[in-house]
Amino acid sequence: MSRSGSVRHPLVELTLARLREFGRERGAIFWTFGFPVLLAVGLGIAFRSKPPPQVRVAVVGQGPEIVSTMERLHRAEGIKPLRLSAAEATGALRSGKVDIIVEVAPPRAAASDPKGAEPGPPRLVYRFDTLQPESRYARLLVDDALQRALGRQDVMKADHRPVSARGSRYIDFLIPGLIGLNVMSSSMWGIGYAVVLARRRRLLKRLAATPMRRSHYLLSFMFSRIVFLAAEVALLVAFGWLVFGVAVRGSLLAVTVISLLGSLSFMGLALLVAARPDSTEVASGWMNAAMLPMWLLSGSFFSYERFPESVQPFLKALPLTAFNDALRGVINDGASLWQTWPSLVVLAAWGVCCFGLALKLFRWQ
Repeated sequence: MSRSGSVRHPLVELTLARLREFGRERGAIFWTFGFPVLLAVGLGIAFRSKPPPQVRVAVVGQGPEIVSTMERLHRAEGIKPLRLSAAEATGALRSGKVDIIVEVAPPRAAASDPKGAEPGPPRLVYRFDTLQPESRYARLLVDDALQRALGRQDVMKADHRPVSARGSRYIDFLIPGLIGLNVMSSSMWGIGYAVVLARRRRLLKRLAATPMRRSHYLLSFMFSRIVFLAAEVALLVAFGWLVFGVAVRGSLLAVTVISLLGSLSFMGLALLVAARPDSTEVASGWMNAAMLPMWLLSGSFFSYERFPESVQPFLKALPLTAFNDALRGVINDGASLWQTWPSLVVLAAWGVCCFGLALKLFRWQ
């Protein structure tokens, strides 16, 4: 009963009850608002923009040629030569302590060379892991430095103009992915787990006897999550901008619409997962089964384009992939809301289908 004596709509009362439940759970507040910020801090510091590290080179061999080779590498920029034995160099390359091994041998003496002639350049053997980009880069850098030290000249002169494009840093890629993970996780656990827990405590059986519809009960969870959605997204966007300089190049209204539609999609999936189970253990298993593939495959921490092209259409059909693509298009590329319509269609389809199935399959006890 309100102060005026009138009875409020069941949907309003249920939504207020959901908000009060969330506000009383300090742990839920931390995992919804605090943990994503801590994760952004840790990953942002770990993958912050910094000068490229020096190439570590293990130099192996005997004689005066190895001394001259070490001197040439010391004078080169971005190279750190290390004098190691053959066994030490092999172990260092295997463990990743060096990027390449340079084996130095005396020059071959030609039969036509007169005695006392100036010795030629040393013979070199490069040993590196062709599957590691760092090793391939080290091979090119070391060979270029040694060739130039021995007098090689470029036949064409090219100017170097380093640039730093906005939106190209890892933290620019990460912040939209963290928003997607946070919206998905908070929707799945905040709704799915709460519904199953209420069913296990037989609270749903009591609510079924009250003058409300099944849709009122399910919609109350969705509306209560929408209230916190704005704070979740705004916190991560503001944190990324203030701490790491991640600017929203598109419209804030587009970010809001995408976040709202994505949240509704994940809420529908959460309600579908929680429609039948009466055990929190079973519900946790189903929610992890639904979320874990998207954690790994939807491009939150790294691009899903690393996977084979044959599976990418299936990955793009996942709701978290569509959410991440749409959000990155607006935040990093400045895309309009209309330009992200394929991802919005995927999110809307997941939300409508999952919520419709949840209404049909939902049971009170």
